[in-house]
Amino acid sequence: MRIGNAKIFVGGKFCQGGLEIKEGRIKKLLPFYTSFDLDAEGNYLIPGLVDIHTHGAVKEDFSDGNYEGIEKISRYFAKCGVTSFAATTMTLKEKSLLPAMENVKNFRRSKDGAECIGINLEGPFLSYAKRGAQAAENLHLPDAEMFHRLNDASGGKVRLVTVAPEVEGAIPFIREISDVCTVSLGHTEADYDTALRAFSEGASHITHLFNCMPPLHHRNPGLIGAAIEAGATAEVICDGLHLHPSTIRLSHQLFGKRFVCISDSLRCTGMPDGQYTLGGQPIEMKNGKATLLGTDTLAGSSTNLLAELKNLVKFGIPLEEAVHAVTYAPAKAIRMENSIGSLKKGLRADFLILSPNLDLKEVYIAGEKAV
Repeated sequence: MRIGNAKIFVGGKFCQGGLEIKEGRIKKLLPFYTSFDLDAEGNYLIPGLVDIHTHGAVKEDFSDGNYEGIEKISRYFAKCGVTSFAATTMTLKEKSLLPAMENVKNFRRSKDGAECIGINLEGPFLSYAKRGAQAAENLHLPDAEMFHRLNDASGGKVRLVTVAPEVEGAIPFIREISDVCTVSLGHTEADYDTALRAFSEGASHITHLFNCMPPLHHRNPGLIGAAIEAGATAEVICDGLHLHPSTIRLSHQLFGKRFVCISDSLRCTGMPDGQYTLGGQPIEMKNGKATLLGTDTLAGSSTNLLAELKNLVKFGIPLEEAVHAVTYAPAKAIRMENSIGSLKKGLRADFLILSPNLDLKEVYIAGEKAV
């Protein structure tokens, strides 16, 4: 199949052209003047969106370990332009995490659903003081053997794990596990020196920048300062609630191509305001803002990456940089840039056709139309 007459996003910029697809992969890029089977009518053609930090949507949560639930989320994401996602679990006991691991191992997407590319273990190896919406009773010291058991149960699909580097056992954990998957620092009180050492031992990512960590202070640069110097990637929730638009612009200036947009979406995403749960804790969503019930503590978001792509542009991030942040940057952060996240020969043919105002027109996953 050939798709042409598009403003295609290649090499970090838009140009006129198209794609040739064969057996679910990109066979080659097409020049502007060529014959084609599908006319993109001059619309944008960008890689499928990659969400590496999402807990769920449409009343379902990945931590539930429910196969029908992951199917529902997968279909919802495809309708939002997300073609790949990492199922993100909460801080739970090992026996509660195991069904979620096995669920991802067994999952096979339907034609109209997004691909689950693996698991993001946001907990339980976090700091008590910066646990945020994570349940304190389920926190656990960094434990490599526990990680390996969970990873084995998932079929080796854990792509990302968050750890607070200052807690007991964190540094040897980071040293060992960074050979297996991306290790992220987050939910932490770590100072600059501790964070810098963690990066030198193999950590390479930050979990939801600015949230659940010390601020960037001129005399105490902390984790954020260390991450900038260490060349780490930094994920940012761009819903306009977790961070002020000015802070999002600053984050983009600080991290550039290493700026990764995530949703951190919860089961309330795609649902009406009301009460829901997260990791066994009650949460409430009012006007799209999700907090722990009875508190002002943000529990996560109710957004999706396509909405955040529009937010980034609205907040003043150039379109090309915004597209990079929701496609290639997250894929690279979890070491999957050679499979997804860009439009290159040999990569899986996941792409979107967007109108000039970034409204979704069509979604293709593995070369087949999903939406």
